[in-house]
Amino acid sequence: MKLIAGNSNETLAKAIAEHLDTPLAQAEVRRFKDNEIFVEIQENVRGEDVFFIQSTSFPANDHLMELLIGIDALRRASARRITAVIPYYGYGRQDRKVGGRTPISAKLVANLIVTAGANRVLTLELHAGQIQGFFDIPTDNLFSTPVLERDIREHCADVNKLMIISPDVGGVVRARALANRLGADLAIVDKRRPKAGVSEVMHIIGDVSGRDCILVDDIVDSGGTLCNAAEALLKEGAASVSAYCTHGVLSNGAIKRVEDSKLKELVVTNSIDPNARKSASGRVRTVSVAPLMGDAIWRIAHEESVSSLFE
Repeated sequence: MKLIAGNSNETLAKAIAEHLDTPLAQAEVRRFKDNEIFVEIQENVRGEDVFFIQSTSFPANDHLMELLIGIDALRRASARRITAVIPYYGYGRQDRKVGGRTPISAKLVANLIVTAGANRVLTLELHAGQIQGFFDIPTDNLFSTPVLERDIREHCADVNKLMIISPDVGGVVRARALANRLGADLAIVDKRRPKAGVSEVMHIIGDVSGRDCILVDDIVDSGGTLCNAAEALLKEGAASVSAYCTHGVLSNGAIKRVEDSKLKELVVTNSIDPNARKSASGRVRTVSVAPLMGDAIWRIAHEESVSSLFE
C-alpha cells in the first residue's frame, strides 16, 4: 500500500499516514512558469495499491487538476489500483439542474476522475448521497457522525438537555442519525433560500425551550444559514446553540460572521485544511477525521467491510 498526498491538505494526509504507521510516498507537485501543473511520483508504484489523498477545496480548480494529473501519472506508472481519497468533494453542491441551461458539475467532475484512471473513490460526507451514483467505479462515502458524536459527548455537560437541529429539511436524515446515536431529540429549521448564498428562517419545527441545541450540517460556507438559525432558536427559548459541520469551507467573511453571531461554538473537521484559512477564531474549533479515513483506507487495502465502521 502506498499513500500519496497532493497539496490541498498535507496536514490531514500526514495524520492519516501516522495513524496507519505508513510513510507518505515521495511525490512532487509543481508548476511551470505559465502555471501548468506537473506531478512526478518519485517512488516505484508498479503493482502497488495506491491511495492519492486530495481535497478539492479552494482553489478548487487547481486542486482538482492536481488530483487528475496525479491519477494519470499513477496509471502510467502501472499502479495496480488507484483510489482517489477525496475528504472534501468540491462541486458536490452542483448535483442537479437548478434552472434552465445549467450544468450538473458534480457529475462532470466524477467523469473526469474516472477518465483520469481512478479505480475507486473514498470520500467523506457527500452533499447528496446520490452523487455516489455519478461514479462508474466503486465509491465509499464515509460519514463524520462517529467523530462528531464522540466530540459532543466529551464537551457536553448534560446529554439529556441536548437537542439536535437540522438547519433545513434536506439535512434531516443526517441530523436524525446523530440524534439517534446520542439518544437526543430532533428539531428542524424551516427555511427558504430566495437566492444562492442567502437563507431566511421561516419556522422552528419542535420545542427547543431550555434545550442545548446543536445545529448539524455537512458544509458551512458563508455561515449565514447557521447564524440565522442560531438567532431564531434563541428567540424560541433555546438555552444555547452550537454548530457541528463536516466541511469548513468558511468563505466570504464567514469566520467574522460566526464571531458576531449568537453561536456558542462552531466545530468543523479537518477535511479542509484549517491552516488554509486566512484568519483564526476562538469560536471555531477543529476535530480530526484522520483516524476515520485511515481505518477506511486500511479496510479497503485489506478487502474488509467499510460500512461496519458505522455499525
